[in-house]
Amino acid sequence: MVDLQERQLCIVLLDLIGSTAFVQRVGAKDAAIWLQYHDRLARSLLYRFDGREIDRSDGFMLSFERPIDAVNFALHYQATIPIKTRLNTRIGIHWGSVIEVQQDDTWTAVGAKRVELEGISKNIAARTMSLCGAGQVLLTQEAINAVRNQTNYHTPKGTRFICVGLYKFKGVASAQSIYAVGSTIESLQPPKGNDKVKRLGGPKRVRSRARDRKIMEWVWWALPRLGLISLIYIICVLWPWLSSQGYVRWLEVIASFMVRLFYGPQH
Repeated sequence: MVDLQERQLCIVLLDLIGSTAFVQRVGAKDAAIWLQYHDRLARSLLYRFDGREIDRSDGFMLSFERPIDAVNFALHYQATIPIKTRLNTRIGIHWGSVIEVQQDDTWTAVGAKRVELEGISKNIAARTMSLCGAGQVLLTQEAINAVRNQTNYHTPKGTRFICVGLYKFKGVASAQSIYAVGSTIESLQPPKGNDKVKRLGGPKRVRSRARDRKIMEWVWWALPRLGLISLIYIICVLWPWLSSQGYVRWLEVIASFMVRLFYGPQH
């Protein structure tokens, strides 16, 4: 007997980049030991964030009932596990409706998975993951809407959510707005399309906040000085007319006030 249930879940696709080449390079036995080490780390983190393992191949298919738990899992995973295992990974996240299939003991006895997920949400999560670069976490618009204003004490400090563009997924009717989440400027860069995903538009590059702050600091430093220079220029141009009209004393007072305003009292 198979039990089918429609649910709203956050689907996470985690892919180990270059896993086939890794197995060929180190050999099957050493690769198995190393990948088991990776899986123990990932499953420990999965338990911490109340996730559930659905499938395991060249990575994981995971599900979360709370989208913010999925995002926090992905951020903590990318910040720690690739450093420990030296394996590059990419993660795609989508929130949507799926059909949860619960297999009975008859089929699990011959190797069927206890729980399977079916539906277009799984395909969208896979397409989103396929866009990622190494170390990147990408989310769909639905996932972003579900986690908006939901960050908590588990969310790493400095985390940013950036829209990286509009994409058309092969086999999916509507275009998808895709968001990157992370705390480093490299993790927030817009991905290119691929053979299954076409990029329709969006920013070419995301700038760092530090650069933006430096630009604003320079602007606020330059604006008053440019204003003072402009005022002095206007006074010089109009000086013959103003002096003939008896406004010289007033101009001296205004000039003195401007100098004090922008540069402070003179000692």
